[in-house]
Amino acid sequence: MALLLSPALVATLLLGVSLDPPAALVVGRVAGAALLSLGGACWLARNAGPNAALRGLVAALLLYNIAAGAVLANAGANMRLVGVFMWPAVAVHAVLAVWCIACWWSDHPGGRSGQVPQ
Repeated sequence: MALLLSPALVATLLLGVSLDPPAALVVGRVAGAALLSLGGACWLARNAGPNAALRGLVAALLLYNIAAGAVLANAGANMRLVGVFMWPAVAVHAVLAVWCIACWWSDHPGGRSGQVPQ
């Protein structure tokens, strides 16, 4: 939601730089819309029970959290773009990736409970 409303603020808090060109603001808002739609899909599927669609959502979230964490970590470590929320954001994405793996494992045939934690 923050990317939709103020991509420049998110860039400042994460990367310590501003998004000046209008194109950068548009890209930030599109990313925010994509994340909002993924979150909405997950919210609507939260009570669906174990099925292929829910496993697909968990896989998509896992891919997103791994990619976002890696991109942010690279920006902080190699590009020296570090804002006040950079490393906490990397940590949150890592924790969410672990949670997605736990959800995937619990829903996987042969997994522990057979149901996705809610």
